[in-house]
Amino acid sequence: MEPEMNDRTCIVTRTSGSVDDMIRFVAGPDGAVVADLKRNLPGRGCWIKAQRRYIDEAVKRKLLPRALKSNVIVPDDFGLVVDQMLAKSTLGSFGLARKAGVVVTGAAKVDSAIRNGTAALVLHAFEAAEDGVRKLDQARRSVVYAGGPEIPALSLFESSEMDLALGGVNVIHAAVLKGKAAAGFIKRAWLLQHFRDGPTDVADAKAATVAKETETE
Repeated sequence: MEPEMNDRTCIVTRTSGSVDDMIRFVAGPDGAVVADLKRNLPGRGCWIKAQRRYIDEAVKRKLLPRALKSNVIVPDDFGLVVDQMLAKSTLGSFGLARKAGVVVTGAAKVDSAIRNGTAALVLHAFEAAEDGVRKLDQARRSVVYAGGPEIPALSLFESSEMDLALGGVNVIHAAVLKGKAAAGFIKRAWLLQHFRDGPTDVADAKAATVAKETETE
């Protein structure tokens, strides 16, 4: 079967895939390589699967200058640079979701959103205490036992990063509620998770289900 028109070939793995699972790179005007997260920058581009290990491999094997046919500057820590760009984009979208009224914070409100079926995704800060995470995990399991959907939970940011995005103080637990206003953030959150930890059949299935349900709310 031929790849779909929106498929691209990863310069590291040499396999094709959807643009939603890859990151585009171009040569910037200053001669440095740029991650084109919005896929709208001009010029010749190349694609790499959206996982940090592939970015690191591309840097190590000097694949980006070859693919872009340009003597572009590629920093040794480019994988970290891309991670930080993805995190910044995700946090920006998190803030927009809050302004749209589809984010709640605090363990009690998150627990309520899980149990009443309005939560689409739960976020725990890296510093979250095991006991707090365990209690919200129990709430998530209780929904499944009652025949409801499995609500995924991610840990992507430090509390200070979530504070800044939400304009709050000491944000440890948050829930993003179902609705079209949350779709952009949820898509970015799963991309960041995928970038850092790699794909799993379970995680990818959850991501696809949550994204589809959220977009149709």
